[in-house]
Amino acid sequence: MWIAISVYLLVAIVKKEHKLERSMNEILQILSLNLFEKTPLFSALSGKMDTNPTEPRHKLLSLFDF
Repeated sequence: MWIAISVYLLVAIVKKEHKLERSMNEILQILSLNLFEKTPLFSALSGKMDTNPTEPRHKLLSLFDF
């Protein structure tokens, strides 16, 4: 219970400090989805993603190399 309260307070502080317009629910969903991605945190939260369509975002490992 204390972990959930502390995470909620930390996200609320980040939202206020960086003047984010997203709701707390959206921010928490973004954080849970981008947990293992190499995306800068504040660019993911602000919605300003620098995507280059020529370069793949993820390097996928293939199961079988034929």
